[in-house]
Amino acid sequence: EIYQWILERVKPEREHNSEQRFRETWWIFSRPRPELRAALEGLDRYIATSLTSKHRIFMFLPTEMMIDSTGVAFALNDAYFLSVLSSKIHLAWALAAGSRLGVGNDPRYTIATTFAPFPFPDCDEAQRARIRALGEQLDAHRKRQQAQHVTLTITDMYNVLAKLRANEPLSERERATHEQGLVSVLKQIHDELDAEVAAAYGWPADLTDEDLLARLVALNAARAAAERAGQVLWLRPAFQHPTGTTQTVFAADPTAATPAIAPRARQPWPKSIPEQARAVRHALAASGRVVTAPELARTFLRARANSVEELLQTLAALGQAREVAPGKYTA
Repeated sequence: EIYQWILERVKPEREHNSEQRFRETWWIFSRPRPELRAALEGLDRYIATSLTSKHRIFMFLPTEMMIDSTGVAFALNDAYFLSVLSSKIHLAWALAAGSRLGVGNDPRYTIATTFAPFPFPDCDEAQRARIRALGEQLDAHRKRQQAQHVTLTITDMYNVLAKLRANEPLSERERATHEQGLVSVLKQIHDELDAEVAAAYGWPADLTDEDLLARLVALNAARAAAERAGQVLWLRPAFQHPTGTTQTVFAADPTAATPAIAPRARQPWPKSIPEQARAVRHALAASGRVVTAPELARTFLRARANSVEELLQTLAALGQAREVAPGKYTA
C-alpha cells in the first residue's frame, strides 16, 4: 500500500524534476540525513520537538519514526534530558534565544542559537534519577491520555494548562479537554519537574524569567571558559567523544559572533577528495552550529582553509550544507 501511494503520487512529479538523482531514484526520500541515523543507532527512542510551535513541547519518538523538516530531533534517549528541555528554565532560554515565525508570531526553535549554547545542569546521579523519573512520568501521562481519547491533542492540553496557570476560566470544550487530558495532573508533573531542575542548578524554584536568563548567560560564559581550558561536559560521551574528535555539549558565549571550539584531538585530513568531502560533511554536522571554513579546518590535521571552503561550497550546492551568510555554513 505504501509503495502504491508513492508510485501514484511521487513518481509522476519526480519524472519531471530537474535533478537527475530525483528522476532516477524517485522512491528515495529527497534529503536523507545519514548523520541523524548514525546518531540514533543503538537507541530505541529519541527526543523531538516542532521547529515552530505555539507551545514548546518535547516528547519521545521511537527511532523507527523519522521526523521531517518541520521538526527538531535530539539523539538522546534519557528522560533526564527530556525533563531539562521541558523545564521552565530551558523554555525561558528557548523563547529568548530562538526566533519567531508565521501569522501567530509563534516561537521557532533554532539549534545553533538555542540548543547548542544552552548550559545543562551539572548535577549528581541522585538528582538525575529524580529528574529522569519525572521525565518518564511526563511522557507516559501525555501518551496514555491521548491513547484513551483519540481526539485529544497535545496542543489542546497545553492550551488548557496555560489557562490553569493564568487562573483563567475554561470554556465547555476546554473543560472536556481538562478531564480527558487530566491537565491538573499534567500541571503538577511540570511543577515538580521545574522544582527539581532548578535544584539541580542550585537555584531557587521561583526565579523570574529575567533572573533565569541572567544566570544562564553567566553559566554559559563559565562553561565556555572551562571548554577553552579543555574541560568539556558531554551529553552522550560514548557517542560524542569516543576518540576526542566530536562536538562539545556547550558552545561558547551565545553573544559571540563565532563561538570558540573547545580543544580536542584533531582528525587526520583524508587524501582523496571524496573522503575529504565526507569528512567535512560529518565535521559540519558534528559542530551543531554555524562555522567558517578556517574553524572547520582546525578540526583536522594539515587541512587548508581554502580547500575546506571549496568543499563547503560544493556541499552547499548539493544541498548537503547551507551557507547562512557569506563564508558561514551549517548542516
